[in-house]
Amino acid sequence: MKSRLPVIVGFGGYNAAGRSSFHHGFRRTVIESMDLRARQETLAGLAVMMKLLQVVDGSYQTTDGTPLSLAEIDSRFAEQILASTLVRRIEKQHLDVDAAHWQKNISVSATPDTPLSFISNRKQLPEPLPANWSVEQLNATEVRVSLHDSCDFKVDSYRALPVKSAGQLPTGFEPSEHYNSRFHPRGLSMAIVGVTDALRSTGLPWQSIVDRVQPDEVAVFASCIMSQLDENGFGGMMQSRLKGGRVTAKQLALGLNSMPADFINAYVLGSVGSTGSITGACATFLYNLQKGIEQISTGKARVVIVGSSEAPVNQECIEGYGAMGALATEEGLRQIEGQQQVDFRRASRPFGDNCGFTLAEACQFVVLMDDELALELGADIHGAVPDVFVNADGFKKSISAPGPGNYLTVSKAVASAVQLLGLDAVRQRSFVHAHGSSTPANRTTESELLDRIAAAFAIEQWPVTAVKAFVGHSLATASGDQVISALGSFKYGIIPGIKTIDAVADDVQQKHLNIATEDRQLGQQALDVCFINSKGFGGNNASAVVLAPHVVDKMLRKRHGAEAFEAYCARREQTRAAARAYDEQAMQGQLEIIYNFGRDLIDDKAIELGTDQIKVPGFAQPLVFRQDDRFADMLD
Repeated sequence: MKSRLPVIVGFGGYNAAGRSSFHHGFRRTVIESMDLRARQETLAGLAVMMKLLQVVDGSYQTTDGTPLSLAEIDSRFAEQILASTLVRRIEKQHLDVDAAHWQKNISVSATPDTPLSFISNRKQLPEPLPANWSVEQLNATEVRVSLHDSCDFKVDSYRALPVKSAGQLPTGFEPSEHYNSRFHPRGLSMAIVGVTDALRSTGLPWQSIVDRVQPDEVAVFASCIMSQLDENGFGGMMQSRLKGGRVTAKQLALGLNSMPADFINAYVLGSVGSTGSITGACATFLYNLQKGIEQISTGKARVVIVGSSEAPVNQECIEGYGAMGALATEEGLRQIEGQQQVDFRRASRPFGDNCGFTLAEACQFVVLMDDELALELGADIHGAVPDVFVNADGFKKSISAPGPGNYLTVSKAVASAVQLLGLDAVRQRSFVHAHGSSTPANRTTESELLDRIAAAFAIEQWPVTAVKAFVGHSLATASGDQVISALGSFKYGIIPGIKTIDAVADDVQQKHLNIATEDRQLGQQALDVCFINSKGFGGNNASAVVLAPHVVDKMLRKRHGAEAFEAYCARREQTRAAARAYDEQAMQGQLEIIYNFGRDLIDDKAIELGTDQIKVPGFAQPLVFRQDDRFADMLD
């Protein structure tokens, strides 16, 4: 059997640039290069998402009912929308960076002759009572406490954080408001709305997909790396007793980093297929993508949902990464810019003079199918991922330092593309989405790596971009941001420039690279392949090969024949029309979130068991046991 090609038939999610499906987020990052109509539609969609506008009978209106044209939206709201997206100063709904809460230790002293006393409620007394405390009953509820020696107290205090920038979802967009979130951690709410966007973008009803495959031919691979650290997850669980509260029944379960996949299976898809949550630090999305494409190329699955959802814009994550010296601080940016007033929108500065990366929140998902099923269903194909390469660093001195494993992953990715497309295509029509974390170590090591590999393959002026300049570093989801941006480049023929820097830093190696600070408009079908590069703490390196849709079309026409491909194109028109209908509704704020809590439960007693198959209630096709003769030659 020929290896099945994993094709991308849907993609979606949300990050600091907005909604990912239909390239809306990409268009925000290159809005200076968009034509007027695309610019105005992008701004209008963001305005609705941010609750600046509402849509009534298909017309954009202000919250007081005043109708506005696209041109009026542009002139009236553009400045506010642009300032409230991408990397920016952390907003108070996330964290007050000027007055971050902490507890300060205070020691007080008393003497036997002059004890310190205070009045308290008896129920609030510590257990057991400290030996140097004495208690006098005042009434039924109150007591006077006297301290006869020294005692330590913790009192509320506030201080400014040195890190003040992050990539945040557009101001006013709250994922949990779009479905019955039931105290879900923010990362899980983002996963629900993000995977819905990806599924809706396919233009295919999910049930019509499920009906064409066996129950175990659907798979989900999704995760995060920081778990769910807000008050509804691990953060609340670990802080509750120290704050005098109680742990809830949900905090531990919902805090697990496997929950993005679990929520998708249980509340969105109702899947009984394969599932997993692979983590590889900041390369996590590509780790899950590798698992997904392996499942499809080997025939174990025919439909795979791959993604990540990360919500790390909180005090603990900021202070943790800040303690490592990994984040861009206000003072560091002040020194780089040489002025007192800091432009936090330029905090993330890949390959320029920089001082650390910028944390971000994001959820990104792709829907993969094998090429045969995609043609059968008339799915719209946005690209293909023939391979993802993962390698470790070997022995390391520092767990956070970059290492040699990334040389292996990028080299193998380029070699793979050369074998598939030819050397000329890679030399002339490829580009790189660099990890581009915006740290001084990354700008030198990754640029040297890319430059040396370009020289080895005789690639001159290899275009390099880095989406973290716009949306920040979303940790587990970071390489998902890169993949989604690459699909936008294929669509519009634009490679985003790194516009948060004035020039490439002097210590960046670029003899064979082209790192631009302005968008490069190459035209449609000018790009055949993108190399996604990702690096993570601990020696987690991953590089992916992503093929442009016009390249995939040529491959499918050759594999399946001209007649079959033309029939597919006819079916695809209906799919595209349905997808456009969803996009139009989403532009108006109607996201149609899929969240099936407690519905269509499977009665395991109704499962029909046989010697050659299993019939699961609710699934059109039976699960047929596969013939396995892998080890037949080892038996008599």
